[in-house]
Amino acid sequence: MEFVHLLMKMVSAPLALIILLVALPFLSIVRFIHSFIIRTLYCEKMAGKVVLITGASSGIGEHLAYEYAKKGAFLVLVARREEMLEQVAKKAGQLGSPDVLEIRADVSQVDECKRFVQETVRRFGRLDHLVCNAGIASYCKFEDGLIGFSNFRIAMDTNFWGYVYPTYFAIPHLKKSKGKIIVNASVASWFITPYASSYGASKAALVNFFDTLRVELAPEIKITIAAPGFTESEMINNGKNLTKEGVVEDNPEMIEVLVGKFPIRRVGVCAEAIVNGACCGERYVIEPSWYKMFINFQFFCPEIVEWFIVLWFYITKSDTS
Repeated sequence: MEFVHLLMKMVSAPLALIILLVALPFLSIVRFIHSFIIRTLYCEKMAGKVVLITGASSGIGEHLAYEYAKKGAFLVLVARREEMLEQVAKKAGQLGSPDVLEIRADVSQVDECKRFVQETVRRFGRLDHLVCNAGIASYCKFEDGLIGFSNFRIAMDTNFWGYVYPTYFAIPHLKKSKGKIIVNASVASWFITPYASSYGASKAALVNFFDTLRVELAPEIKITIAAPGFTESEMINNGKNLTKEGVVEDNPEMIEVLVGKFPIRRVGVCAEAIVNGACCGERYVIEPSWYKMFINFQFFCPEIVEWFIVLWFYITKSDTS
């Protein structure tokens, strides 16, 4: 019986790979044509509309603000670091935003999320796009990294609840404007990422939650889930990471092991793709797009993906040791 089971696994993996290689080109063509039609005919104009962005003081959130500013949107920028937020707001104004409101807040606190949504509507009278972007990385082995489960809890508080709370308070206003929710998840939502169990779990929870919410809120509110790969940010450039003690600090060595020689996307390119995709009502924006191949392989050929990841991390760790 065990032999039969093993034989079936040996046959099923290559068969799934063949089906995947045959189906992918056709599906890619269909999606490209659909995306082209949508982008040409139905993309939303953002001039005069109101966009709230969390985690807007640096990284992808900062550059999302710049992309919306170029389109003439009013901006509400939320983050904990006031000085950096002021600099982003100033540049966003120079790029074309007619008015920028800065709000210092912690998205992991439900009352603060309620407050900044209320301040947005009080200031501008409406809300068109809610961009949930604030996030924190946590990279360490699960068996070594838990002290009272602090880093798992902090990662979930920011990366999951920090999206759920503002969404709840924004929904009534987004229904009035027929607005959108943009969620910055990660390819780690689907793709295996060793040393990132808490980070990946928090991002996977986001995808499931907002996929479900998309159905519940349709057709009044649309949801775009962004899933960037390795992108320029404090997490990638400096190794900003939540340690096993629950403290945020730079850890370039860990990022070197995780990323190695893997290509890193420029943050401006990533932000532009996310904003354009959201304006055109895309369900997912996977950036860069070739990461879709890895995600498809993850579903159809998990054995091959696991083998590749083990090999990749062995080579990376050998190069950095």
